[in-house]
Amino acid sequence: MRPRDGEVLHFSEDPTIARFVPHVAPTSVEGEAYVWGVGFDRAPDYWFPRQCPRAMAWVEDTTSDVDRERIVGAGCGVRVHAVEFGWLEAMRTVKLFAYRLPAAPFRVIGAERHAMVATETVEPLGPPEKVGDLFDLHAAAGIQLRVLPSLWPFWDEVTRSTLGFSGIRLRNARPAKP
Repeated sequence: MRPRDGEVLHFSEDPTIARFVPHVAPTSVEGEAYVWGVGFDRAPDYWFPRQCPRAMAWVEDTTSDVDRERIVGAGCGVRVHAVEFGWLEAMRTVKLFAYRLPAAPFRVIGAERHAMVATETVEPLGPPEKVGDLFDLHAAAGIQLRVLPSLWPFWDEVTRSTLGFSGIRLRNARPAKP
């Protein structure tokens, strides 16, 4: 589930949104009201239940061969996502929807260019689409999906590596052991 040319996506468990009104997200470090969307490259970051903590890493041009083999694995593609065992049932059963939004009102935000925002109300291009099986999505995209007892050891390795990375909803992860 990725946007087509001229679109961004917004993922939600709510299939009843008729229009997206800018707001300040409770978890945002941004103070301005936005409608949030994602482009093609970052759409896989949202193939999860909304509150699910996830740690993600991918190979970049500057990634060392050592880090790629150590973290991603030799011959295992260029991207890996990790979740905790406690989220498996939610991954299996969540009803996730993607809203296709026109890209024109959106601009990239953040140094990492991780998301796109609009400052005006945006109406979907059509009804929301069921995202489907999240495991199948990862497999079809060639993205490893790891299930771990805790995200923190993986996160610590990833953030010290030369890989690109992102963590979403990490506050919902199991506490790190002291």
